[in-house]
Amino acid sequence: MKILVTGATGYIGKRLIPLLINEGHQVVCVVRDKLRADKNYIEEENIYIIEADFLKSDTLNNIPKDIDVAYYLIHSMSNPSKDFESLEARCATNFKSYIETTNTKQVIYLGGITNEEELSKHLRSRKNVEDILVSKKYATTIFKAGIIVGSGSSSFEIIRDLVEKLPFMIAPKWLNTKTQPLAVRDVLAFLYGAAGNKELFNKTYDVFGPEILTYKELLLQFAKARNLKRYILTVPVMTPKLSSYWLYFVTSTSYKLASTLVDSMGVQIIGKPSNINKLLNVNPLTYIQAVELAFEKIEQNSIVSSWKDAMVSSGRLRNNLHKYINVPQYGCFKDYKERPVKDTKKTIDKIWSIGGTTGWYYGTFLWKIRGYIDKLFGGIGLRRGRTSPIDLDAGDALDFWRVIFADKEQQKLLLYAEMRLPGEAWLEFKIENNLLKQTATFRPRGLWGRLYWYSVLPFHGFIFKGMINKLSQA
Repeated sequence: MKILVTGATGYIGKRLIPLLINEGHQVVCVVRDKLRADKNYIEEENIYIIEADFLKSDTLNNIPKDIDVAYYLIHSMSNPSKDFESLEARCATNFKSYIETTNTKQVIYLGGITNEEELSKHLRSRKNVEDILVSKKYATTIFKAGIIVGSGSSSFEIIRDLVEKLPFMIAPKWLNTKTQPLAVRDVLAFLYGAAGNKELFNKTYDVFGPEILTYKELLLQFAKARNLKRYILTVPVMTPKLSSYWLYFVTSTSYKLASTLVDSMGVQIIGKPSNINKLLNVNPLTYIQAVELAFEKIEQNSIVSSWKDAMVSSGRLRNNLHKYINVPQYGCFKDYKERPVKDTKKTIDKIWSIGGTTGWYYGTFLWKIRGYIDKLFGGIGLRRGRTSPIDLDAGDALDFWRVIFADKEQQKLLLYAEMRLPGEAWLEFKIENNLLKQTATFRPRGLWGRLYWYSVLPFHGFIFKGMINKLSQA
């Protein structure tokens, strides 16, 4: 079958596509920016990359008409817009309008469990999208999940941060809210198992794990799986805003995502039983099994996707990487250094491992201080880290940077700063003729931008010098 996947660069989309290819399907990946498409897709003959934005209906005409099945995996949980509900509705409406002009027989949608009368803003939006997608021109198969547990998922990473950093927690009362976590492996089994399955046409299923647990129990079971002793005291006096700040400062999440999660975590998420497990032969993992499987992936450095790489985890940059790939030359301050390289491969490997747990090779404690300052002023800080310790692709998050261009053959890495700045900043590493060229570029915004540059200039002198010296050494 020819299958359309929207949200192809997202957490679920990036994991679903290889499964569909392995089943022998042709996959049309819709992305808003081709730079963010997995570089392996270019070499795969059964994958077609289409650039389109479902917020702009006039960009959809390049999508083929001979589609058999379409996956709708677009959502805006961390979108900084206060009006994200209308944006989600517009995306869904434009998707539906175009898909109705194609040969599509089935649309598969992943939403959220919405069985409570009182829903969060996010869950109301997901339910609205579900209603919009229903059509007389094609069949819908709707899966509704709660918390998804897997390496790189937002819920997994937030729980991990809390458990590993805090031996004792004074936590909000919403930790007593009940939920049914589901392993990402099982989510994918439902999604790809549904493609073309006529028995599931025009059906809606809640999908969930075998246990009903409170968020407090999720934290304590996670701690048990990691052989850690943790103590949690829940208090009724922590306001939603204070709860959001608690998550924001302790974990790697953005404040917007923390606020959305706090809003949703006050809602009980319990699924309605059905025969979907039997229909698709899926036996969902327990929560502990899902956590253990996630850590296996982490230890093998095989995390396929992470919520941190979504552009909405950015503090500044949005979807189009192309506009940032050409580093400005005029009206900018630059710090340029070059060194001869003794072993090109080793230097490239060092550059591709920069940040995260590896650090910045020189003055890493100063980078950490800069991260703490950024966090205090509402930025993202250094806590995002990186998805893989050795691989980088365009669109990846890298501490408080975003990867704009990464090509080992061209021996070039370009980063764009996403920390709070009175201007814009780029950091480029490039090897030409066995010479490592390192360029920090800053385009100031007004007087404050210029004052900022001169205030950090003394630190740049030895930080960037030390960094390039370490990178160029064999």
